[in-house]
Amino acid sequence: MVAFRKMHGLGNDFVVLDARPRPLPLPAETVRALADRRRGVGCDQVIVIEPPRSPGTDAWMTIRNPDGSEAEACGNATRCVAALLMDEAGKDRVALGTLGGTLRAERRPGGLVAVDMGTPRLAWHEIPLAREMDTLHLPLARDGVSDPAACSMGNPHATFFVPDVAALDIATLGLSLEHDPLFPARANIGFAQVVAPDRIRLRMWERGAGITLACGSGACAAVVNAHRRGLAGRSAAVVLDGGELNIAWGEDGRVTMTGPVAEVFTGVIDLPAIAEARAA
Repeated sequence: MVAFRKMHGLGNDFVVLDARPRPLPLPAETVRALADRRRGVGCDQVIVIEPPRSPGTDAWMTIRNPDGSEAEACGNATRCVAALLMDEAGKDRVALGTLGGTLRAERRPGGLVAVDMGTPRLAWHEIPLAREMDTLHLPLARDGVSDPAACSMGNPHATFFVPDVAALDIATLGLSLEHDPLFPARANIGFAQVVAPDRIRLRMWERGAGITLACGSGACAAVVNAHRRGLAGRSAAVVLDGGELNIAWGEDGRVTMTGPVAEVFTGVIDLPAIAEARAA
């Protein structure tokens, strides 16, 4: 039996496993079983806390999507894991290693956690895209949306700017766009309505997960791409389906995301058994 925590950031929810005491092999079918909202625990991502892999970090964070694939970064999960580690160590700052780079987090007043998400990667090969092009205007369109901007926040994002995000069929558009040949590693797809220079309404289709209530890296990408387009300032409140994140793209080039975290419940689970039960 393995202990787990169910946590979320603005409804973007996670099953968090601690693999620091001992390794936890997680084949794709086990991840899919854990993430299943009817036959498992249910989540947008399965998060595994592992021993640090580099000096100056407190732990390594592995991020698994509901389809079993691995993601490079997740801002909301980083806040959740950072809150756990800060409580555990009795300190106000931690650093997490991820495939997308080292993410540093700290406590903020009001129970909030801020994460330094690093510097956006704006070159076509850094996102990555399938061929060289202007990342501020991608030659990509679907019914009702076109001309997105792209960047990487440790993971690939494309942001479409639209007049009314509520009018879009996010499920149909997101699934098609995630798998467009322009994105060799697939992509997270954001649909952003700039309400004011300091306020953006955003809905997200996450790669490997589908529609989620919130996406931290997607909110960062929306502000970065909106500012690059001249649509918003360097900081903005991003209103997602699950709540609000504050994003600031500093003059030093680094993006900071601030928002709440919550622990919903804890439990124990038999990992092999849950995978077998789902397959039956």
